[in-house]
Amino acid sequence: MKIYTMQCIMNKTIISFFRLSLVCLVVLLGSQNIALAKEVKLIRVHKAERLMELYTKTIFGREKLLKSYKISLGKNPIGHKQQEGDSRTPEGKYKISFKNPNSSFYLSLHISYPNQVDQQRAWDRGVSPGGDIFIHGMPNAISHLFRLVPNSFNGEPEEWVYNFLSGMDWTEGCIAVRNDEMKEIYQLVNAGTDIEILP
Repeated sequence: MKIYTMQCIMNKTIISFFRLSLVCLVVLLGSQNIALAKEVKLIRVHKAERLMELYTKTIFGREKLLKSYKISLGKNPIGHKQQEGDSRTPEGKYKISFKNPNSSFYLSLHISYPNQVDQQRAWDRGVSPGGDIFIHGMPNAISHLFRLVPNSFNGEPEEWVYNFLSGMDWTEGCIAVRNDEMKEIYQLVNAGTDIEILP
């Protein structure tokens, strides 16, 4: 009788365990979009749309969009960067190599352009591939200028300039965002993060 009772208890425990496991599995499958953390795993840039997206990974390894931003590009935005001074924003897969809090722009994240393919392509043409490609905020000179000049604008002069620059491609090949957005991006993105820049 004792053995039979013990066996019944064991069977009920096993059944309860399997039921609980099944419930957990259903919950997990139903929440495939739950991110492991708010850490950015991928930056994707759509040059034609002037859009930059930050992604994390879900518990199943799927991409989950965290944030998106309107961007400005190099003054010559169409096509992949070919050489130094062409004012093009590169296209391809790179990494964020380091973060720079002391940039001449409001914060910056260095993009690992040029890679070996970019270097070889430029060398074959007898030119320098260029470099110093960053994601950054607005030029610090704007803030410094408006500290020196009395406020003759209605409203915030810096805000007016930021709005003006945000509507055009003005960099030498970098990816630019507003300062408040750059502050957020700088906090979310770590060195080593993948960046994919699409045409």
